[in-house]
Amino acid sequence: MGKEWDIVEVLRHSRHDWLNRLQLIKGNLDLNRLDRAKAVIDEIVIEAQHETKLSNLHIPLFASLLLKSNWENPFFKLEYEVLLDSETIKVDDAVLTEWTNSFFTCLNQAIEAFQENHLSITIEPQLNGIRFFFDFSGIIKHKELLDQFLAGQEQSLDMAVKEFSESELALEVFMPFL
Repeated sequence: MGKEWDIVEVLRHSRHDWLNRLQLIKGNLDLNRLDRAKAVIDEIVIEAQHETKLSNLHIPLFASLLLKSNWENPFFKLEYEVLLDSETIKVDDAVLTEWTNSFFTCLNQAIEAFQENHLSITIEPQLNGIRFFFDFSGIIKHKELLDQFLAGQEQSLDMAVKEFSESELALEVFMPFL
């Protein structure tokens, strides 16, 4: 399931991210671009709120995968959003995490490296389960790899492909509560 991260590595990556953000704020302040500096701070606050909501869903394996994704998947930038504050969610964390990890691996192999590749995941808790919207935009170089992956997944998960082209892939995955 990817590499094991020890606490020192996690803190090193986290510190690196924070220093980059502080540099960005400081640089904008030095250039007297106060609006841009405030916008960066606002983005950080929103991201932290989504991180908190993700952690509160009590799907720790999945949360961990998303939180370290941008360190492990250099070919696309991941953003995620949790639409509702929700108490304990009872879904199969291991199945969800394994599927998502396989999807990330496949995506990394299928896309053009070092381009503007973005994956956004919207997490929407519902009455009887959670709906996940995976939206990728960028350059898909090996569409057949994703075709194979998606074809192999349809029976194991409640999944629907909403959009699939050379520059976009939109999936909806539903996980019922246990």
